[in-house]
Amino acid sequence: MDGNRDTPINTWPEDDRPREKLLRRGAPALSDAELLALLLGTGTRGRNALELSRHLVGVFGDLRGLMCAPATRVLALPGLGPARVAVLQAALELARRHYHADLRERPLLGSPHETRRFLVAQLRDRPYEVFCCLYLDNRHHLIVCEELFRGTIDGAAVHPREVLRQALAHNAAAVILAHNHPSGIAEPSRADEIITRRLRDALALVDIRVLDHIIVAGPHTISLAERGIL
Repeated sequence: MDGNRDTPINTWPEDDRPREKLLRRGAPALSDAELLALLLGTGTRGRNALELSRHLVGVFGDLRGLMCAPATRVLALPGLGPARVAVLQAALELARRHYHADLRERPLLGSPHETRRFLVAQLRDRPYEVFCCLYLDNRHHLIVCEELFRGTIDGAAVHPREVLRQALAHNAAAVILAHNHPSGIAEPSRADEIITRRLRDALALVDIRVLDHIIVAGPHTISLAERGIL
């Protein structure tokens, strides 16, 4: 059907309404704009929720562009106040936590693809560098993923003492290190290699292994373990 109509969504035929469509056919059947319309709930003067959603997706290029845009930029658009921006950010965080919960169900060394997918979801769209640690038990199941340091677009200062303190606090047997490159270039820098070795040596003093250091740049990842740096 033609979704660009002025009538309220609740007056449309049931099969065309995003909520009823989701309940009948499942969430994958909905377009990005339809899913967004469900989050927004209502439209604005002159635009129903679906038309507003299509407009927003167009402004930001795609759904990911909207969901990861700075709140100040989204708030500058008509029809998106603090309450709606909060809903969008909450939806994104729920997705990240879903990945986090899924990782806890299996050994991370046995699911490298899932580990990298989680880290991409967690780090790819940050406008600044974030350094985090995945703390693992002796079966290599995830205990917790913690964001320890934030920096500028160029880097984050990493303090081995804090990494060690948190690893001991969680009674971790192993650690996977991760950080993002907001530049979009995944290649490890000399500084990345140096801090990886420093953390490996510091944690080895208390019998905690560093299994990998993964760099995220957009949808791409690089493993320093695979590069032979660990």
